[in-house]
Amino acid sequence: MLTSNMSKHPKSQYIVDVIIPAYNEEDSIGKVISDIPKDLVRNIVVGNNGSTDQTKANALQQGVIVVDEPRSGYGSACLACMQYLANTNPLPEIVVFIDGDYSDYPEQMYDLIKPIIDNDMDMVIGSRVKGNLQKGSMTTPQIFGNWLATNLIRMFYKYQFTDLGPFRAIKYDKLIDLKMSDPDFGWTVEMQVKAAKQNMRCTEIPVDYRRRIGKSKVSGTVRGTILAGHKILWTIFKLI
Repeated sequence: MLTSNMSKHPKSQYIVDVIIPAYNEEDSIGKVISDIPKDLVRNIVVGNNGSTDQTKANALQQGVIVVDEPRSGYGSACLACMQYLANTNPLPEIVVFIDGDYSDYPEQMYDLIKPIIDNDMDMVIGSRVKGNLQKGSMTTPQIFGNWLATNLIRMFYKYQFTDLGPFRAIKYDKLIDLKMSDPDFGWTVEMQVKAAKQNMRCTEIPVDYRRRIGKSKVSGTVRGTILAGHKILWTIFKLI
């Protein structure tokens, strides 16, 4: 059951663009795009991160923008999409990030941007911890890693997060101020740590989370889990 209150939509006159980093998500990318509220967003930009399957073709069939980024890495795909948005006119006012594996609920995008519109928040994190977490949707190392990382952020930066969830919204000008640079696993934690260091107005809303379609490129392997955990912790301490 969704935690989203779909009866209270924010006003849609804001320019909202969506970034979807994707690597070999041919079975899920169409579902993600289809569920994004079209009355809410202007551009949907898929960062095709060197996919070797039909991810690009399936996204193009949905009529969205596809930006090719052959350099591997979640952050690399996001940065390529940001570069595309930097050349749009007018620039977006809000940017939403969502994964391409259909683990998030795109229809909760209304609730995600609402604190920015109603309460002038700078960034909103969709917290899976606070929402309905489908059994098996997050591994034990993921849950522990989230707990450890968010507690370290609270300890060093005095900001209370419960999740490094990939489903998030941020004001475009604030996103640019962060000078994001991480090319891979450290992208989400870099954004939150830099936002804390810049004293941005941040909040969380509960979002629901389900088992992804396909195998995770990070938590689906022991090597990926170790590398991601190391990079997240390294990013937190690097930015102190």
